[in-house]
Amino acid sequence: MKAAQPSRRGFLAVSGTGLYVFFAAPAAGFQQAATAPGYPSDWNAYLRIGGDGRVTCFTGKVELGQGTTTGLALVVAEELDVAFDSVDMVMADTGVCPWDRATVGSLGIMQFGPVLRKAAAEARAVLLEMAAERLGASAGRLRVEAGIVSDSLAPEKRVTYAQLAGGKRIERHVQEAQPKPVGSHQGEGPSPWRKDATDKITGKAKYSADVILPGMLYARVLRAPVLGAKLKSVDTGAAARLPGVRVIQDGDLVAVLHQRPDVAVDAFELLKADFEPPPSAADDETIFDHLVKNAPAAQVVAEKGNLADGEKRATAVIERRYRNGYIAHAFLETYSALVHVEGDRATVWASTQVPFRTKAEVAQAIGVPADNVRVIASYVGGAFGGKCYGAPPVDAARLSRIAGKPVQVVLSRAEEFRFGRMCPAAVVDVRAGLTAEGRLAFWDYRAYGGGPQQSQSFYDAPDQRTTSAGSWQQSANPPGLHPLGVGTWRGPAGLTNTFARESHIDILAAHTGADPVEFRLRHLSDRRMRRALENAAERFGWPPSKAPSGRGVGVACGIYTGTYMVTMAQLDVDQKTGRVRLNRVVFVHDQGKTVFADGTRQQIEGSVIMGMGYALSEEVRFRGGEVLTRNFDSYEIPRFSAIPKIETVLLDSPEAPVTGCGEPPVITIGALLANAIHDATGARMLRLPMTPERLLAEIKKPAGEA
Repeated sequence: MKAAQPSRRGFLAVSGTGLYVFFAAPAAGFQQAATAPGYPSDWNAYLRIGGDGRVTCFTGKVELGQGTTTGLALVVAEELDVAFDSVDMVMADTGVCPWDRATVGSLGIMQFGPVLRKAAAEARAVLLEMAAERLGASAGRLRVEAGIVSDSLAPEKRVTYAQLAGGKRIERHVQEAQPKPVGSHQGEGPSPWRKDATDKITGKAKYSADVILPGMLYARVLRAPVLGAKLKSVDTGAAARLPGVRVIQDGDLVAVLHQRPDVAVDAFELLKADFEPPPSAADDETIFDHLVKNAPAAQVVAEKGNLADGEKRATAVIERRYRNGYIAHAFLETYSALVHVEGDRATVWASTQVPFRTKAEVAQAIGVPADNVRVIASYVGGAFGGKCYGAPPVDAARLSRIAGKPVQVVLSRAEEFRFGRMCPAAVVDVRAGLTAEGRLAFWDYRAYGGGPQQSQSFYDAPDQRTTSAGSWQQSANPPGLHPLGVGTWRGPAGLTNTFARESHIDILAAHTGADPVEFRLRHLSDRRMRRALENAAERFGWPPSKAPSGRGVGVACGIYTGTYMVTMAQLDVDQKTGRVRLNRVVFVHDQGKTVFADGTRQQIEGSVIMGMGYALSEEVRFRGGEVLTRNFDSYEIPRFSAIPKIETVLLDSPEAPVTGCGEPPVITIGALLANAIHDATGARMLRLPMTPERLLAEIKKPAGEA
């Protein structure tokens, strides 16, 4: 199979006639600033109109199951005035798609959506100019429906987009073509059948691990059992003696390969390796003291007024420490990659969120120009930030170069737990004061280990200070701060900071004898948040009362990358077993303008379920840097039987920028459940996850003991 990279002329030849310009994407890195993402300005980089009238959209975004394929197709159809079903999406193929930073941070619609919308708006303007010339009518008289342009004064005069494109490349551009006004967007209308639904329902969808090439080899790679451990020696003799097994040692890379995956596993088990682990005394119980003790100097995130002045006004001061353990991504598809190196070219099929960064990394690893590497990331079976990193593509490329055959590397479930970059363990200390009138006097917030994202309070306090020390970004930490690999995890710092802030607000409300919703409204001047909270209370039928009321109701608010959220819930707690049964969740979500309503609801529902996991059961156990959690028998994710009734309310704020829904909804769930548990039992949970054992221990504490 020849992995040749298409040239401009070559791609036009194999793609058929149509309106398309191939864009040679720069090999830019993942760290490129979101404010200047480096997208091409030529609309032809994204769109092609074929001779049959179908519109093909090219994007470097990856379909991770979040519905980006459908959302972006809706943007194109809306701006071009073509039928949604006539839009075909080509996703995450670096050989034909324009450069993209990554599919992370809910940026698919929030960042790339406006770029694509502007490109489609310019394409429409160009086509209308051409239609005006063809029909002999001014552009202002023309109307477009389903890709057909007609003269409003002479409807019989019409021309199609396909006829205008004529199978030729169009060089024409229109300066300052404006997308349609936000008010005309159809996001709240009926949602279409998802573009990826049929493939996934029928089993036609192919993931990188499903790709099979003639003569391919399956590899198992020797990896250090502990982060940072050094390989001292390895005995490969027994593995090499198995029939058909090939052992490759290339510097720090040691692997066994075979044409059958089960034989490769058997051979791998025969390797005898000796590693020297780095010194580490922390475990999943001592990690919190370790983080506070070893965190770098704190950075001020936000500051207003003077804490000393606030302390003078305070008649009550309440301080708590909140803790959150390491959380795995636990996606069902483990990281996989298949690479075929042929001479100085390579084709990569990988379950990656960062195809263009993967392209650069593979090129560097095998010593070829980046333009000689093509990365294809078709469907990815869950990612949540965990597939921004990972060695499989580079390992497979190095092995394929040496073996002279296609090589597949797939992480086992145990390897995914051991080597994945997790949501970081974190500590937050909150100290807040109340006036005699029951208002916030000051707010002193200190975060350790997680990061500053969403740590700044949106509640009104005249004197407040927020600091952060340590981060989910491994490179920002001193060596050894996190004994496990950490990284992006569907809002990694956001969930810890929201848990701490919203739990503490509830504690303050209870201290004053106020209803939790009323107390929040008392301290909210942010109009969008007030509107969201009021809508949630109305939809939920919030029962005003001082907590704990025994009813098991809770509330939590959050803002993440500009998306406003308010969640309310009702739950029951079995006070004999400590088991929590979540019955109902109302989720109010304001992301500016909704593009794909069903997709947003699906993301919210998925986030609620994923949030139940990190809030109630998911925690990685480790000792001395060794991950003890290896599979789902010891890492409990939510089951179908635990899923509550989830009601979503989508609010529009047309005056605000379009933001995201992939990451934001997950951040409020920990605080939501903690507050509802307190309302049900009187127990205040300060550590995530709130396992049955920890909850029972809190319930049994004497009244008034923190």
